[in-house]
Amino acid sequence: MELLSPVTDATALSGRILRMIEAGHTGAARPLLAALRRLVPPSPALAQMAARLALDEGRMELAQDELDRAIALDPGHGGLLRYRAELRRLSGDLSGALQDAAEAVLQEPDDARGKALLGTLLTLLGATADAVRCLRDALRGAPADAAIYEALAQAELADGDPVAAEATLAAGMRALPGRISLRNAAILLAVRRGHFPAALAEAEAARAMGLIDACLLGLQAHALSSLGRHAEASLVYAEALKLGPDDPYVRHLVAAAGLVADEGRAHAEYVRTVFDGYADRFEPHLIALGYRVPGLIRRAVQRYLPPSPGATLDLGCGSGLLAVALSDLGCAPLVGVDLSPRMLAQAAAKGLYGELHEADLERLLAEDERQWQLILAGDVLCYFGALEGVLRAVRARLAHGGCFVFTAEVLAAETLATEAHAADAPPARGWALGRAGRYAHRPDYIRRAAAGAGLLLRDLSHETLRNEQESPVAGMLVVLERPRDDH
Repeated sequence: MELLSPVTDATALSGRILRMIEAGHTGAARPLLAALRRLVPPSPALAQMAARLALDEGRMELAQDELDRAIALDPGHGGLLRYRAELRRLSGDLSGALQDAAEAVLQEPDDARGKALLGTLLTLLGATADAVRCLRDALRGAPADAAIYEALAQAELADGDPVAAEATLAAGMRALPGRISLRNAAILLAVRRGHFPAALAEAEAARAMGLIDACLLGLQAHALSSLGRHAEASLVYAEALKLGPDDPYVRHLVAAAGLVADEGRAHAEYVRTVFDGYADRFEPHLIALGYRVPGLIRRAVQRYLPPSPGATLDLGCGSGLLAVALSDLGCAPLVGVDLSPRMLAQAAAKGLYGELHEADLERLLAEDERQWQLILAGDVLCYFGALEGVLRAVRARLAHGGCFVFTAEVLAAETLATEAHAADAPPARGWALGRAGRYAHRPDYIRRAAAGAGLLLRDLSHETLRNEQESPVAGMLVVLERPRDDH
């Protein structure tokens, strides 16, 4: 019998491990990886495989350790540095990721993927002009890479040049006419700029070419709804749901259209998707809308809390606008939490937070046992319908006498019957999901929910939060307090 050489055995085993990882069979891949390591010496390919397996197992620290040890043995290996940069990006270490990505480009200056990663990181860190130059260079080296076209468009948009972003995506669609991701990016850009007829035309053109997925249909329906064509939008939303029944972004928009029951809050993936895409123009857009929330919350903090109130938790901190508004009031240490890594990068750049966490706010409230004198939620609870759970979680984290200051959008009594679309959503519940994908609440519901959570109502004032489509958005500024004698 002819025996296979150790090299052949190792090659076959390596391929088998990779197939298992791709199939999600991490438990079976782990002992095979141990066997492979007994057959061959350490190598960059082996280190990347081990790191990928650890990452798929949810063991971020082990993945980092695998790459650290491999890079220590081969510090000039561009592929390892790029992989570690991607891992650091996932873990939120953007500065470390940038350092690795820059070193990877120095080691392998012709690697377009490395330049693309470096450009993406520069965008996240706000160095948008450098990002644009880097990504344009990457695209020259890989003109058939759809992801680089999309990354360049994001960088150009962040650099304040939406026209260039549109041109980049158009060039990508000409070069790669069958890539639906580029079509979706172009439609999404048009939607975010308020160019709904252009978004609709692009979606219809894609469908005529046979390019269709749940995301494209969801964007097409959103454009139709924004143009007031709600009946047509409902039909397209129904199509989107068939193609992506488990897509949280699509499901939330379909619920907002009234075709399925809403889940009582926006799914975390929906919120992350919206704000990751919105981050680059978030602040200029809000300023253009006459956004008043940071000023309203500042006024409440000055009125209801003592000077230098102390430890403050900013739920859904976004780009850090509340930190700017409160920067001279002694709200420290200031800790922010948000689902969007791109928004968190903008918050970090302001240098006003002691800590920033990428997490769901309900999960953070459940797991972080610190007590806070002040908890804030500016324009956050519009992504929650039922508030009882959030308010109970906030009460558990407030120090005695501490305050929860937040805003909410007002659901008018006459709106209940038309906006509570779902069949199992009776008007008595006091909140409803609107077509824009945000929840609005009745003032009396907030009073009941606060009392049920054991919080004292210090203030509930009606305020204009911003303008939309040249009309004021009616809202509430709410201040709740945990009783000092509450045990």
